[in-house]
Amino acid sequence: MPDGSQGLVLLFPPFQPRLFSSSGASIGCTPTSTQAKMVSKRIAQETFDAAVRENIEEFAMGPEEAVKEAVEQFESQGVDLSNIVKTAPKVSADGPQEPTHDILQTLSDLQESVASSHTQEVSAHLTRFCDQCKQDKACRFLAAQKGAYPIIFTAWKLATAGDQGLLLQSLNALSVLTDGQPDLLDTQGLQLLVATLTQNADEADLTCSGIRCVRHACLKHEQNRQDLVKAGVLPLLTGAIAHHGHHADVVREACWALRVMTFDDDIRVPFGHAHNHAKMIVQENKGLKVLIEATKAFLDNPGILSELCGTLSRLAIRNEFCQEVVDLGGLSILVSLLADFNDHQELVKQVLSTLRAIAGNDDVKDAIVHAGGTESIVAAMTQHLTCPQVCEQSCAALCFLALRKPDNSRIIVEGGGAVAALQAMKAHPQKASVQKQACMLIRNLVAHSQAFSKPILDLGAEALIVQARSAHRDCEDVAKAALRDLGCHVEFQELWTGQRGNLAP
Repeated sequence: MPDGSQGLVLLFPPFQPRLFSSSGASIGCTPTSTQAKMVSKRIAQETFDAAVRENIEEFAMGPEEAVKEAVEQFESQGVDLSNIVKTAPKVSADGPQEPTHDILQTLSDLQESVASSHTQEVSAHLTRFCDQCKQDKACRFLAAQKGAYPIIFTAWKLATAGDQGLLLQSLNALSVLTDGQPDLLDTQGLQLLVATLTQNADEADLTCSGIRCVRHACLKHEQNRQDLVKAGVLPLLTGAIAHHGHHADVVREACWALRVMTFDDDIRVPFGHAHNHAKMIVQENKGLKVLIEATKAFLDNPGILSELCGTLSRLAIRNEFCQEVVDLGGLSILVSLLADFNDHQELVKQVLSTLRAIAGNDDVKDAIVHAGGTESIVAAMTQHLTCPQVCEQSCAALCFLALRKPDNSRIIVEGGGAVAALQAMKAHPQKASVQKQACMLIRNLVAHSQAFSKPILDLGAEALIVQARSAHRDCEDVAKAALRDLGCHVEFQELWTGQRGNLAP
């Protein structure tokens, strides 16, 4: 096969960083030197197909062998083939024509059926399109390159005439296509998506698929998030949970979409509106009440409870929101879940994360302790000692409970919290996040209660903290603070003495 020098091009990843104007229009930008270093070698699908075809025609290879050889050759040159369909193009049975990939043939058939408004054919082709895209993300990428979005959008508009089945299939196709490709959704699509959700709020399946489209369109795309919020998507998300409170799939998707609305994950913008979106969900759409009420319908479903708790933790961003969770009965539910589902690791992790979030309120700290939260947290960490995520969240939650609260520190130490934290440090010496949270917890336990220093040191805390400090740069400051408050000798380095210039006396 060819050496790859011809047809080998450098392309940016599917979503080249860009900025947005205040009107929402995209503004092109030149990649920085840092971005340029991150660019990997990529080739066009046509280049790969040409190499496969040459292997077949020139070297008499079979299709599978030709593809394998092409993959090996390109990868040996450092080419990223993650967005390449790695199969040999096929000749359609409909007649003599150029070989093409299955996904492109399906797209062509879909376009013809949409143009002729044959809804039964459109339905069949949409189903085939979804199946192929789900099998391989490269198919989604290739389909998007070849104009799949406007074709699906046209089918979607065709379905809005009243064909509910076709409408569901259109939304499913849009969901699959925009998974990892949020830039595809344009203004018309955004408006139609909100309208579709509004007009079909009573239909659980349509609501679920539509919300999935929202999630895919907003993940790592701040402009879509802001535009959808302005278009009124937040009440549709909380309303879906309230209206379909017993439909697990709808609740799961709506929770996931609500969390995505609070993300700040788009590197193309200097800052996002994550905090404002979380405030709007709580203040304007009663998000906390909706989520807490929804837990009552799924007390036998730890998977959905995990989604609900994970969403609660994303919304507890203000002092009054933390208190509202308690006032709505959320704290008692969380403590009960920690006791009743202690074998479900994912749910335990999400409950701990939520307790950590609401413990930012000093009054809530005391409420958690009085509700028996410290004992439940220590028990969870002890039971799931092999799980670094549970250990991290447990130490973090206890750390918040002990902050500026000597009485809480006493309860934590007497309840085995310090012992459990040190066991977590021993179990996960390579996990910087566990080591950091454990150091912070130890520091908070003794900062206002020096009487606990000796018992904690007798457990071997100093050696573990010194080890964490030497192994993880992220632990340097918190480890020194913990050692200092424990009364251990710490050498502090003066980073700057003002000797340059005229600042020194």
